Amino acid sequence: MAQKATVFKADIHIADMDRSYYAAHNLTIARHPSETDERMMIRILAFALNAHEDLHFTKGLSAENEPEIWKKNLVGETLLWIELGLPDEKRIRKACQRARQVILYTYGGGAANIWWSAILHKLDRFDNLSIYNLHKEITDILAGMAKRTMELHFCIEDQQVTVNDSEQSLVIEPDIWRASRNR
Repeated sequence: MAQKATVFKADIHIADMDRSYYAAHNLTIARHPSETDERMMIRILAFALNAHEDLHFTKGLSAENEPEIWKKNLVGETLLWIELGLPDEKRIRKACQRARQVILYTYGGGAANIWWSAILHKLDRFDNLSIYNLHKEITDILAGMAKRTMELHFCIEDQQVTVNDSEQSLVIEPDIWRASRNR
């Protein structure tokens, strides 16, 4: 019998000084049985960093033709495609063809560095692609904040993120591996 997704509830409060975006979102996150707390919390972080009223989680790991998170306009065009992990060049190419802007959040320490070295030069033609790397020690702490019901506060300023829950505070400074050339 197949395992079912575990449902998490997250009330997130965002103060994004970089984009002048201030809002609260009540998120329901279905964590796939194969998904770790680390990956799920990175999904929430990616949502907070790009928050918008039209930003939505997709079926994620359950749908190979969809990103983790996307923003579409009223006619169904994909404005923003957000991926996590270390996708192959084919998946990145597909995303860049389907969306106006693609953001990839990599993580995994040494594995991410090896992936980046191998794929770096294959991505030159994608003007709408940005890649940010999250350090392993930071994502481990972020994973420790995962609870079935959680309240998280995100303060974003000068591309630095402070995440608070009821017990701790974490400062995240993603490495910018690649910035989109067509913002």
